[in-house]
Amino acid sequence: MISFIFRRIGAGLVTIATLCVLAFFLLYLGAGATARNIVGQTASNEIVQRKAAELGLDRPLAVQFGDWLVHSVAGDLGRSWFTGEAVTTTLLVRVPVTLSITLGAILLAAVLSIALGALAAARRGWLDRGVQVASVIGASIPGFLFALALATVFGLTLRWFPATGYVPLGTSFTGWLSTVTLPVVALAIGATASVAQQVRGSMIDVLRLDYVRTLRSRGLTSKRVIYRHVLRNAAGPALGVLGLQFVVVFGGAVIVEQVFSLPGLGQAAVAATSQGDIPVVMGVILVTAVLVVLINLAIDLLQGWLNPKVRLS
Repeated sequence: MISFIFRRIGAGLVTIATLCVLAFFLLYLGAGATARNIVGQTASNEIVQRKAAELGLDRPLAVQFGDWLVHSVAGDLGRSWFTGEAVTTTLLVRVPVTLSITLGAILLAAVLSIALGALAAARRGWLDRGVQVASVIGASIPGFLFALALATVFGLTLRWFPATGYVPLGTSFTGWLSTVTLPVVALAIGATASVAQQVRGSMIDVLRLDYVRTLRSRGLTSKRVIYRHVLRNAAGPALGVLGLQFVVVFGGAVIVEQVFSLPGLGQAAVAATSQGDIPVVMGVILVTAVLVVLINLAIDLLQGWLNPKVRLS
């Protein structure tokens, strides 16, 4: 198990390093235009070059990357080119917002998809058909449309939840819960639809195996067979899909944060990208990559615990 954990951590570090290298060189190759955007389109070339030198853009790209890497490892992600605020400070404020809605959406999707998938596989009939139809509809509609519908119905019309804004968890638990409920539901619908289909398919395959018939012939109740034996063996593929859905949910959070005016990473990424604020963009990319790798590492470890064969792959 120890070697399995180290292999997964090593793969995650390689993924983060590769992503950072590619993102840095692609972004900084076009950074020269940002210096002109900061000083204005009417500024002379001398002023633009002076600003570029001030930002360190006149140095070779490899030197810039080495400087960024050394400071990033020490926890210093630089300063915003436009506001002068430390990138680390910006991200520390925004990461809890994005994590609140993405982790909430994944947890909600995991619970709902396991329940729906297990019920559909065990009972079949109209319930199975209903889950399949609902899954297709849920997976085919973009999350931001659900977000707009939820904000309109439950935020603006019924006024059950705030349509916009965010209350930090440390300020008020009920306020935090009321502001993240609609974004979490909007993000969870698509993930639930995808994972429920995977749970249903995996459970139907396991239910056809000989050992399940043997367990039933020994007098075990159907409930015990499903929830103690079948669901555990069918969980591997479903967990893999759930890990992929975290990436999808994280991407969807960029738009959903705009709909509900949440001050999260997505809102920061959109603003920084439109301005060409590369230090902030690199910070968002690094933090996103680390979070995705950590979540997938947790899912890999859970898969390895449920199925020892996974540790050998």
